[in-house]
Amino acid sequence: MIELPIPHAAALRYRFPVSDFVQEHSLAHLSAAETRLSVALAQPKRIALGCIVALTALGWLVLGLMSAGPAGGSWSIEALCRLYPATGFGELALAVPMWAAMTLAMMLPTAGPMILTYAEIADTAARKREPVVSPLVLTAGYVAVWLGFALAAAALQWMLARAGQLDNGSVGMLVGGTIFLGAGLYQFSALKQACLKLCQRPFPFFFANWTTERAGVLRLGLRQGMTCLGCCWAMMCLMFSVGTMNVIWMAVLGVLMTVEKLCATARFSEALGLGFVAVGFGMIVMSVM
Repeated sequence: MIELPIPHAAALRYRFPVSDFVQEHSLAHLSAAETRLSVALAQPKRIALGCIVALTALGWLVLGLMSAGPAGGSWSIEALCRLYPATGFGELALAVPMWAAMTLAMMLPTAGPMILTYAEIADTAARKREPVVSPLVLTAGYVAVWLGFALAAAALQWMLARAGQLDNGSVGMLVGGTIFLGAGLYQFSALKQACLKLCQRPFPFFFANWTTERAGVLRLGLRQGMTCLGCCWAMMCLMFSVGTMNVIWMAVLGVLMTVEKLCATARFSEALGLGFVAVGFGMIVMSVM
């Protein structure tokens, strides 16, 4: 069991499981459904897991509906890979929720270990009757950072489309190859490795910065979001190379970023870097032939 990095934790010698708490407080005045809800809400880890699943599912649902087209086209490989450029203000209004949904779908799974680590600590604190803040507050801070990135990416997509630099939602081979090359080289940078290490090991961060104030937990979520942004922004920018509405590539990159954060070493990250550099170099060569 995780030792709590919270005030007065050392003075508490006994654990109080939720089942024991419910037995001590029978909640006889509540219905069976309300009792079950009370037990569930007393377990922040389950709240965090449910939040990740629900928001990720929502992101993929929105992306799927967009991929089917405005007229409700058929579900096919062509539909899933359909790309939408943004040229007018109406298209910009569509691009913002598109990038927001894409961000939720791709980045929330990668945040799972971080959110669940916080929830583990909060769950243990709740069992010891220590005050805790819901992991939903932490998640809100994390999501806010990536929604800011989504807004910036949508604006960049719109400007590129207005300048005629997007072809069916993606940049040309030369620019696309340059983006892949840059993303590959970034995998070896000190900033990338520092952010990746923090993403892979969130417990020391929470141990050193634990707080029971809602504003403080929100700030922790913002800091974790910025760390994750420093780790993954370059791979997210690859969407400009492969197509900003290519759901298949979204799934591939989402899986790669999740696996990268689950690894104990940087070897997988470096292997990705070599792969991106090779793809980028190949695209640049093909563009000049």
